[in-house]
Amino acid sequence: MTLIEAVEQAKRDGVEIAHVGIFDLFGTFRERRLRIDDVVNVMDGGGTFVNVLPQWDAGEQVFGSGPFVGESVNIDPESIRPYPFESNACLMIAEYTGASAPFSARGLVKQLVEKAETLGFGVRAAIESEFIVLNEDAASLRENGFGVMDTFAKDNRCWAGESAAIQADFVSELHDTLAGGGLDLLSLSGELGPGCFESTLRVTDPVRAAEDHLLLKMYTKAFCRRHGLTASFMAQLGSGFPGLSQHPHVSLTDQNSGEPAFQSSDDGTLKAPLRQFVAGMTVLMPDAMALTHHNPNAYRRHAPGNWAPKSVSWARQNYSAAIRVVTEPAERRRVEYRLPGADANPLLNLAFVLGAGLWGVENEATLPAEFEGGGPDVTPEGAASLPHDLYVAADRLDRCKVAREIWGAEFIDHYLAAIRAEEAALRKEASAAERARYLEVV
Repeated sequence: MTLIEAVEQAKRDGVEIAHVGIFDLFGTFRERRLRIDDVVNVMDGGGTFVNVLPQWDAGEQVFGSGPFVGESVNIDPESIRPYPFESNACLMIAEYTGASAPFSARGLVKQLVEKAETLGFGVRAAIESEFIVLNEDAASLRENGFGVMDTFAKDNRCWAGESAAIQADFVSELHDTLAGGGLDLLSLSGELGPGCFESTLRVTDPVRAAEDHLLLKMYTKAFCRRHGLTASFMAQLGSGFPGLSQHPHVSLTDQNSGEPAFQSSDDGTLKAPLRQFVAGMTVLMPDAMALTHHNPNAYRRHAPGNWAPKSVSWARQNYSAAIRVVTEPAERRRVEYRLPGADANPLLNLAFVLGAGLWGVENEATLPAEFEGGGPDVTPEGAASLPHDLYVAADRLDRCKVAREIWGAEFIDHYLAAIRAEEAALRKEASAAERARYLEVV
């Protein structure tokens, strides 16, 4: 379908307004609002969007150098979705096609899906994630200096039926809003701790899966703000909050037969290519952790006591492992990557999983011993350690020659500049907890 055909179909469906935008490197949707009649003229065959987006950090400060000019973009006709906050409106996703194209996480995932196809595999993916809802609005957060925060649903208990009944109106209204944005939810329910909820989207193709989750985050945050609340996807909101995760699920199919390519024997032993795919992830996890942990806060989730992996590990079914391999039932056999936090760009998460996994298949990587422990702080004996902060993670990614082979030298070099700017922005900051502990003592 061409953009012209997609726009004509949207007009027949009653669409009058289009929200046209690009996801930046860390997953924020940057948009322009246009009348549907103007979309083709403005954005197709010569349309531009200022190329500052790949050069912005999370605080919207430029870390790169100009010139900053209008750069050619293309709208993906397959990306059109309904827009839930405005009648007779849709949302369209575009991407740069000029000099900024190599910096696109979306483009990276598309390239890796194409690579999987050349190896004879189709790819399917789904994303689940947690978020916390605060009983705060934009004004109250700023009045308190983003300090002590009041939680919504203070009596929420993990998966408790009573909590679900109490919050039924909130959850069902949010669910309807997300569905109104074209998002196909498998579940939306309470999770661990006050104000904590979890969403799971149904399986689809990888780019769609990642962008559906990015839109779920955007719509959830907007929904909550419109109700005087705040939704947070920070990996670690504070010491009194649970760490929040985002787990990409990935499976491969045989392109010839359509059957699952991930197979295991009757005793559960992983067969190739599943064994090699998981092995590739374990090899590259320590050096490429910065791809899935792109801000300083992401590393705080891996503190002791949190249900977050602390080292390189894999296991069948085991929720304590960094890589959980789901072997049964056979038709849903998949790899779940449990290392990333809820703050991560899911396009980058999938880029890591696919890039590292396919590298393992191509290089027949060797699988380490399976993790058989349990609990959030148990680590396998002899397991490779993970970087504890973004500074170290960036240096490890920089030194990893394989990373440039898999994800491209141009992307990696640009990404390193972005995350180093992000790390430097907070390096001198001290928290209230640090001042309370050290100010009068040292």
